[in-house]
Amino acid sequence: LGILLIAIWTVYTIITKDNFREAITFIVEGIGITIETTLWAYAFALILGLVAGLGRLSSSVIIRNLATLYVELIRGIPMLVIIFYIALVGVPGVVGMLAQLGTIFNDIGLPGVGTVLAGIDNQSISMNIRAIVALAVTYGAFQAEIFRAGIQSIPKGQMEAARSLGMTYSQSMWFIILPQAIRNVLPALGNDFIAMVKDSSLVSVLAVRDITQVARLYAGRSFRFNEAYTTLAVLYLTMTVALSMVVKFIERKISPDRP
Repeated sequence: LGILLIAIWTVYTIITKDNFREAITFIVEGIGITIETTLWAYAFALILGLVAGLGRLSSSVIIRNLATLYVELIRGIPMLVIIFYIALVGVPGVVGMLAQLGTIFNDIGLPGVGTVLAGIDNQSISMNIRAIVALAVTYGAFQAEIFRAGIQSIPKGQMEAARSLGMTYSQSMWFIILPQAIRNVLPALGNDFIAMVKDSSLVSVLAVRDITQVARLYAGRSFRFNEAYTTLAVLYLTMTVALSMVVKFIERKISPDRP
């Protein structure tokens, strides 16, 4: 009821007040960047999370410790710091390493690969790409724990039964364990996606033109802070509430206790 009242008030305000109508017209231009950044970052985070989650359960001490190091390291650093570090330190460092590697390839007689690597320019990597990488790396660590918990929730007897039927460990994990684990953690993954939509506002510190950055630009240009940030808050609320309803619908559909 409260959300419905806010929606009615918002629609009424936009219709009756020119300032709010101008603000929302200006700010909605950033929704595309917000959605694009979130979708790409979440897709890469799922891959990182699944790999790290499997690594946390690996029988190899090296792989298990590397996955644990990644999870604990990322979870121990604030997201804003990670965004700054990856965008302004990590990416330039990787580009410099690739340039050196390109020089080595040129020296040993592989000019094709060397020229490509040496030609990568730090300036050519947009802040949007850096923001996507930062969000993916951060959320990959959290999703690793979700996948790990989901895999461990499956009884060990199912893996033993699959192996007794002649399936390899990889086949048992891919065809037997993971489908059930993903089903169990789907609501948690959905909640993570909603959280990423909200946390995507942090990429505005890199001047990525998402709705937060566009709202800041509008407020700075017009000095209409009330209109700018009220509109911004309502837009985020609308997206997160809509996504929450979708997640709850999916959760009811996959719940074994539903009628």
